[in-house]
Amino acid sequence: MNAFDALGNPLRRAILLELRGSPIPVGVLADRFAVSRPAISRHLRVLQDAGLVESNEVGTQNIYSVRLQGFREVREFVDSFWDVALSRLQALAQKK
Repeated sequence: MNAFDALGNPLRRAILLELRGSPIPVGVLADRFAVSRPAISRHLRVLQDAGLVESNEVGTQNIYSVRLQGFREVREFVDSFWDVALSRLQALAQKK
C-alpha cells in the first residue's frame, strides 16, 4: 500500500496525529480510540506497510512511532502544488 492510500482512512490519520508527539505502545494507543485493539493493530500494519510508521519491541510491548521518511512522497506531491500556485501568483504580480 502506498502512503496516499493509507492516509485515505480517517482513523489512520487520527492514529498518526496521536503518534506525532512521541512513540506510543499499541495498547495505550488502542485505549485512545473507540475501536478494538486488533482493529488498531490492523490499521498500524497498513501504516507500517506504507512506510509511515515503524515499530520497536520493548519487552512485551510494540512501540509505534511516525517514520518521517515515509512522508517524503506525500510532501513532494503537495509541494508540487505550491510551485504552481507561486508561479501563478508571480505572474499575477508581474501583470500589475
